[in-house]
Amino acid sequence: MRTRRFYKITKTLLTYGLDDLIPARWLPWTIRLGRHALFWMPNKHKDKPAGVRLRLALEQLGPVWVKFGQMLSTRRDLLPPDIAIELARLQDKVPPFDGEAAQKIIEKSLNINSIDDCFIDFDTTPLASASIAQVHTAQLKQVDEIVDVVIKVIRPDIRETIHADLELMETLASVAAKHLPDGRRLKPKEVVKEYRKTLLDELDLLREAGNAIQLKRNFENSDMLYIPVVYSDYSRHNVMVMERIDGIPVSDVDTLRARGVDMKKLAERGVEVFFTQVFRDSFFHADMHPGNIFVAKDDPLHPRYIGIDFGIVGTLNRDDKRYLAENFLAFFNRDYRKVAELHVDSGWVPRHTNIEEFESAIRTVCEPIFEKPLAEISFGHVLINLFNTARRFEMEVQPQLVLLQKTLLYIEGLGRQLYPELDLWKTAKPFLERWMNEQLGWRAVVRSVKENAPYWAEKMPEIPNMIYDSLRQYQTQPKQNDRRWEAQLRAQRQASTSTFWTLLSASGLICTTLLWTDSELSAPTIGSGIITVLLAVIAWRSRPKASNGEFN
Repeated sequence: MRTRRFYKITKTLLTYGLDDLIPARWLPWTIRLGRHALFWMPNKHKDKPAGVRLRLALEQLGPVWVKFGQMLSTRRDLLPPDIAIELARLQDKVPPFDGEAAQKIIEKSLNINSIDDCFIDFDTTPLASASIAQVHTAQLKQVDEIVDVVIKVIRPDIRETIHADLELMETLASVAAKHLPDGRRLKPKEVVKEYRKTLLDELDLLREAGNAIQLKRNFENSDMLYIPVVYSDYSRHNVMVMERIDGIPVSDVDTLRARGVDMKKLAERGVEVFFTQVFRDSFFHADMHPGNIFVAKDDPLHPRYIGIDFGIVGTLNRDDKRYLAENFLAFFNRDYRKVAELHVDSGWVPRHTNIEEFESAIRTVCEPIFEKPLAEISFGHVLINLFNTARRFEMEVQPQLVLLQKTLLYIEGLGRQLYPELDLWKTAKPFLERWMNEQLGWRAVVRSVKENAPYWAEKMPEIPNMIYDSLRQYQTQPKQNDRRWEAQLRAQRQASTSTFWTLLSASGLICTTLLWTDSELSAPTIGSGIITVLLAVIAWRSRPKASNGEFN
């Protein structure tokens, strides 16, 4: 299967002429020769623009490739405009599957005879179509009302394609880990393993429903982010019913400006929402490309985000969260030595790293971009410098943070589209400072007391008895220790005595054996044997005795 999938990928990329997008100077002669050798895979779409060819190829290859295109679509600072515009279609305009088939899947999953049993005005034409699922509009029949909803349906034939791509990625990761000089540092197998879990979780809409409910609870009554209601009673592994939202796609910048939306505040709230999810909740929406984000229409001067598609969420453990927050804060304060020390303490770089050199390398990369708006930062240049620094100091990839890094790229790319003059430093620094104070200051002490107070109250009646038992044990402990030491000394003396008599009996046995050999049975031999037996009896009787199971 892996060989067949690799062949299909190669054929698709070549027949759409994607090799033409790579400058010839970047390709070694062996690659160019191999391309000419594959003469039966010519470019069949020479008449189409590069962006269209790239989009069509990714659509044909399936979800893994479509998601790659979605991520690239947010990086308009790295791509030509025509390619970025085409890749943006991958966010919610992937060619759909048949709407009648979707209806049958819904009926079968909900165990109903007809879609009309639960829904009104079901539209077989999808509202949006992505790489893994598509969305249909309908109205849900409730007891006392009719609710506008969307029904998300997993593509019926998508699992085999995903599994084939994942198997191929695992094979390539194993080869890379074994043969590449940076294989150990980049941890390709661990990264692919994390990605497999993330992608397969997205195929389970019950898991997505649970994620949506958790996010909604985290942002209950928030003026920054709204999460639609999920109707869990009508959700299954391949079907999910959710409230239909009324918002403007965040990528529709012209409409947002025409409605008088405060773009600066919108961009700043995007940064705050991200940091809130990561550091406050340790539970963040990890698929925040523009196709999954909308802006509410109700208050343009105080805009609020609306999030959808919660199949991919990320979590952070306490240690990683702490190190990340301290790294960000030290970076915003230009304390590069602190950044270097934190990387060593966290194990992200080896212990033998020269702190002074590492600090200097970080300063070289970060100072040129400090306190500049997004529009003045060359992300490509920064990325290259970061990769070179990581290689130089043997910085290992942290698989558990890859999802967070991808999400951060989404957020930064989105900020560029909404408000290129956004100052990340002024937006993020106050939030992190406030969060750190809550974690380490007096607020943290108060919060800890509040969290543990019920447990302490439950144990309070037992405290007097525990104190009495401890004091009593403390009083009797010296006597117990004395008895224990006396028993040990007595056992040692008995062991020494027993060893002495045992050695004598062994000597007697040797003498008796020699006498027996020289003169057979004689009076000296008999006398020696009797003495040996007596010595053995004495040794046996003087052995250490067991005392309460403590000594043997």
